[in-house]
Amino acid sequence: MGEPITCSLNVIVRYQETDQMGVAHHSVYPIWFEAGRTAFIREQGVPYGKLEEDGLYLPLISMTCDFMSYARYEDELTVKTVIASVTKTRLNFKYDVFKGGDIIASGGTAHIYANHQLRPVNLAKYMPDAYRLFLGFAGADAPDL
Repeated sequence: MGEPITCSLNVIVRYQETDQMGVAHHSVYPIWFEAGRTAFIREQGVPYGKLEEDGLYLPLISMTCDFMSYARYEDELTVKTVIASVTKTRLNFKYDVFKGGDIIASGGTAHIYANHQLRPVNLAKYMPDAYRLFLGFAGADAPDL
């Protein structure tokens, strides 16, 4: 078993992302998670558009976010994204948002694999190469299928 791949994405808090107190609103964290997830997939050479073109969709089924601190307008943040787990039916991402060296939020998203009709699929059977690829991104050994 290898090490999971981590992607780091820098974001700067924009004015429209803040609330009346000048703090980044909780509603923007899912947007930053999505940006981190998209960057992660793209950095591995498999952009979302290509996955969808090949018939694989990753609908979101759940999301969590825990807040430890806050960010303000123009703060530079780093969103670190990693694949937390891979199963034949789900792909789970973990996100940590840092301001400087301090973690200010941590969360996760769970996705199912789906076809063009958005029907759930067993990825090991539907697209075995993609399944092996995701396992590799997570640092897991790919089983014989």
